[in-house]
Amino acid sequence: MIGWSVLFLIVYVLNVMPAFAPPTWMVLSLVGVNSEAVSVPVLALVGASAATLGRLTLAKLSRSIIRSRFLSEGTRCNVDAIKEQLEHRRAATVGSFFLYALGPFPSNCLFIAYGLTALDLYLIAIPFFVGRLASYNFLVFTAAAAHKHLQLDESEAQSYFGVYFFVTQVLLLFSVYAFAKVDWRILFTEKKLRWQREKPAA
Repeated sequence: MIGWSVLFLIVYVLNVMPAFAPPTWMVLSLVGVNSEAVSVPVLALVGASAATLGRLTLAKLSRSIIRSRFLSEGTRCNVDAIKEQLEHRRAATVGSFFLYALGPFPSNCLFIAYGLTALDLYLIAIPFFVGRLASYNFLVFTAAAAHKHLQLDESEAQSYFGVYFFVTQVLLLFSVYAFAKVDWRILFTEKKLRWQREKPAA
């Protein structure tokens, strides 16, 4: 069994990576399956803490690098339309992050997109942590129980999760691109879905 501090660091680094890092719940499940003496609640707590800190770091990097250096002025103004809407719907934002964190779905692109809005990160930190804490407890416990009672072919399972993981990451990366390119002001005001058009330079 690797030390808690090492596990925390591994999960943190995986969650800072913008794409193609294995899901945290799979890493935690692997640790839980290979070490029967480990406490699932403690494992989930370490994982949720490291995952939340890593995702917040990813959102900050998205803001400081992608938004500041790579987005055009028009794209930043377009993304700010999302910011204006979320600022008036804080309860919905908190609830959405909590519900999303309850599932096993990748959250890297979600935090990249949120970072592009330049909204306060404290708004999503707690609901994400609580949601992930609950989901990791459930998923690690379920994985350990399945491994104990079922005869699983590890090579087939790894192949399945590998394909699933690659496809979801590609789709989620495209979703970030689409997030920045959809004309949000037109969508909010006219209820029409349009691609943003960059204004020609003067």
